[in-house]
Amino acid sequence: MILTMVALPPTGQSPSPESTAPALSGVSVLRGGRPALTDVTLDFDPGSITALVGPNGSGKTTLLEVVAGLRSPTSGRVTAASSVAMVTQNHGRGWLPLTVREVVAMARFTAGRPRRFTDADHRAVDAAMERLEVTDLARHQFSGLSGGHQQRASIAQAVARDAETLLLDEPVTGLDLASQEVILGVMDEERSAGRVIVVSTHNLDEARHADRVVVLAGRLVAQGPPDAVLCPDVLRAAYGERLLGDHGEHDHRHELLLIDDHGHGSHG
Repeated sequence: MILTMVALPPTGQSPSPESTAPALSGVSVLRGGRPALTDVTLDFDPGSITALVGPNGSGKTTLLEVVAGLRSPTSGRVTAASSVAMVTQNHGRGWLPLTVREVVAMARFTAGRPRRFTDADHRAVDAAMERLEVTDLARHQFSGLSGGHQQRASIAQAVARDAETLLLDEPVTGLDLASQEVILGVMDEERSAGRVIVVSTHNLDEARHADRVVVLAGRLVAQGPPDAVLCPDVLRAAYGERLLGDHGEHDHRHELLLIDDHGHGSHG
């Protein structure tokens, strides 16, 4: 698994009251002639974490791509964020022979506008690497790292970008516990800094730690606080027979089990 980063130009500053948060209004997307998203309306609040959940192929990655400006909707309107950084998961792609520091430093360059690396750029890269605990790996080849350290370096790149909206596609799936804790801690810090955090996940326990959960099944099934949304009726509407267990009238949420392949082949 190779983890890569896609981002828009850096802002170089923290979010301001005049910043624009992303929003979707009646957005539909066709992929390969088939609906990936249908009539989705959402907005995203600064200083919050939104978790996207739904079965494989439900449109989670497509929604992230639309918010990032990497995919145009077939219909509907998108309010673009002031600046966006997105960490994606891609399979079967190689990397140039870059060190970890070179990968993180890429965040500070703007496509088509060569410039000298400034002291502010160096500070941003150093701070991001320290926060994701990859400073000791600065001279290591990115391609030779474990999956957990590759993901930390990719998210360090996103953080160094100083974007106001951070989009993470399954950021801790399959990672070691230490890497999960580091990444989730940084997500909390970015939320506290007033940024918009949107994360896709197949893990319901991970989604429960978000401020808001959006359930997708090619359409918007439900959105709201985790306790209100992550309930059997809503989840069955999205997952169907892939959801096992039942709450009854009590809180037995740990009895729920999702059967899903966690793959990306269907543009989840």
